[in-house]
Amino acid sequence: MAEQSSVGRPDRPLPGTVKPARFRPRFHWELLACGTRGHELVGLDAAHLRAEDRIFAFEDEEVRWHRCLRCDSWLPLRPPPRSVREHPPDRDEIELPLRGKPLRDKVVLRLIAINRAFHFLILGLLGTAVLLFAAHRTELKQTFYRVVTDLQGGVGGGPVQTGKTGLVHELDRLFTLKSGTIELVGIAVLVYAVVEGVEAVGLWYQQRWAEYLTFIVTTSFIPLEVYELIHKFTAFKIFALVVNVAIVVYLLHAKRLFGFRGGAAAEEAERERDIGWQALERSAAWALSAPGRSAGSAAR
Repeated sequence: MAEQSSVGRPDRPLPGTVKPARFRPRFHWELLACGTRGHELVGLDAAHLRAEDRIFAFEDEEVRWHRCLRCDSWLPLRPPPRSVREHPPDRDEIELPLRGKPLRDKVVLRLIAINRAFHFLILGLLGTAVLLFAAHRTELKQTFYRVVTDLQGGVGGGPVQTGKTGLVHELDRLFTLKSGTIELVGIAVLVYAVVEGVEAVGLWYQQRWAEYLTFIVTTSFIPLEVYELIHKFTAFKIFALVVNVAIVVYLLHAKRLFGFRGGAAAEEAERERDIGWQALERSAAWALSAPGRSAGSAAR
């Protein structure tokens, strides 16, 4: 991706500066984040800029150029009419935004977390409904047979013909189950809902353990999804299977689980390459125009 190139490989252009040469454009996560949340600019309220501030802001005549710390865009702005501080904050006071692969991983993991949160809500409601059904099974059974009898035009208490297929047949089979069995099913569904909820919270905060949990749970259900798809082919089942396979591949390949592609050490090294002040210095204008020249010497 270009965001990685601009940070870790200074020989490549910055995000959004080159027209894509292929039919499918390259996706820039920094531009997406800045388009939805605004640019990350520093020193907008400062009266004066220092030489060490040139990495993110400098003044040319009456115009100040401020660099977005996320997408590397330079924006021309006028000095503030009323300054709050004399100089921009020092580097150790600035919280750098995510960019490159860490930003991509944050967005993708939160999309998966939203998916898991949706599962949590649906399964929670389903498990609760099953337990309520088990608690009121006798009353519901009497009502069910009375309604079916009336619909079939029979006499109350007469035989009910439910057929071998359809919703009525499935409900009839459900009422033949023991209450204990139905309760176990409801509890199992609620436990699965809790697992999905734990996954959602962990993935939202980008916890490594949540990535492992999501991978294990999702992988364990793929054979069941394939079995269901073979016996009853539907577009929804195909979509669900494709999504889950994509999640498994992403977690294994991009997040390097179980030591794959270098494991956690390689993941951390790649993260350090894409964020931090050294990454910003490597993608600064002077670094791109004169690779052999250091940022400090250029500033002087």
